[in-house]
Amino acid sequence: MVVARRPLLTATAAGILLAALWFVPSANATDGPAAPSGNRSGPTNTSAGDTPAGPRLADTGTGIDTTPYLIGGVAFLGIGAAFVSHSARRTETRPA
Repeated sequence: MVVARRPLLTATAAGILLAALWFVPSANATDGPAAPSGNRSGPTNTSAGDTPAGPRLADTGTGIDTTPYLIGGVAFLGIGAAFVSHSARRTETRPA
């Protein structure tokens, strides 16, 4: 029985990449420098960006143009589909 090593290596590399990405920290927006770690005496001692309902997040503006990201994503999806199609066609015509 022949062991297919290439798919095993691909699966191992994908698993290692996903495990590494698990430890990437996420970004959190803050409204200014961190408050000093002193003794707080209730809700009257809030930092400049805090409101009674919670901290304010950064203003992101009027909107982000996502057109380039959409076009790039569709292009990469098309290239990936072409590679899969080519690979499937290649394995069907290969003699046994």
